[in-house]
Amino acid sequence: MAPVAERWTQVETIPIEENDMAQTFVTGGSGFIGRKLVTRLLADGHGVKVLVRSAASADVVAALGAQPVRGELTDPDSWRAQVEGSEVLFHLAAETDITADRERQELVTVGGTRAALQAARQAGVARFVHCGSEAALLAGEPLVEVDESAPLRPDSEAAYCATKADAEALVLAANAPGFVTVSIRPRFVWGPESSLVEGLVQAARNGEFAWVEGGRHTTDVTFVDNAVEGLVLGWLRGRPGQAYFVTDQHRVILREFLEENFALYGVDATIPDLDADTAARVIPVPARWFLEQACTLRTDKAVAELGYRAILTQAEGLDAVRNAVIRSAA
Repeated sequence: MAPVAERWTQVETIPIEENDMAQTFVTGGSGFIGRKLVTRLLADGHGVKVLVRSAASADVVAALGAQPVRGELTDPDSWRAQVEGSEVLFHLAAETDITADRERQELVTVGGTRAALQAARQAGVARFVHCGSEAALLAGEPLVEVDESAPLRPDSEAAYCATKADAEALVLAANAPGFVTVSIRPRFVWGPESSLVEGLVQAARNGEFAWVEGGRHTTDVTFVDNAVEGLVLGWLRGRPGQAYFVTDQHRVILREFLEENFALYGVDATIPDLDADTAARVIPVPARWFLEQACTLRTDKAVAELGYRAILTQAEGLDAVRNAVIRSAA
């Protein structure tokens, strides 16, 4: 592999002035990452509109200080007019249930991405930033020291992964003069109120969680503030038609990392350990892949082209989780 200095240099990466106030539009803005992104954009002085489909989501968005826009993700005609005047559309909406069937994954993740691209283009938005995932590269084998040259895997047996790949392919293929598309790929986004971590916590409490082959493989993870930093930099500096991995830049042993999080939530259950053959019979993909396979991702490209760095350490992230758990228990 070529040195970073040879691979990611001589690239113009800053298309707008970073201190300019801009109108932005966000799909998925009431979700875990979305709320943090909306908060960050508002703190940076930008106007923020957020697509919502329910009154409850509208209330969440309004409480953050952003403007909710009612509409159906897969019906761009119901919300496209509200996108007009925005400089960027951040697309975070997707099906997050990894057990959902292929039809549902296709409808929301792929169909929703297609609709968001259509709305952005027709509204004259200059930049489109997609929140992707390393899941788009998963097809049954570990990802070890992988960079962005690794292929998308729409052929994955896991519908969640295959549709993630299809959605990102749509985004990158849509890049064109006057319409810049970028995909930012965080891995295992965690932090206070993470639905993913809290789901694992609840599974452990209910006796529905197990380690696979000890769970002592190396993996990358991404604190939510670091994921948001990547998304913002993707807007400001992303090269047209490119994807970027963003992580905490501090790898962990999955079991040790989850045990730290479980302890913060007061999980004291004894967690069983399954061998690979047993796990293959009882744990569906891609959950099993997460529990048994290494996943290490290179951030060289994001560092060189976006100026990316993890803005919070994992120790600071764990402190934030601890404080949030204490507040929720008070």
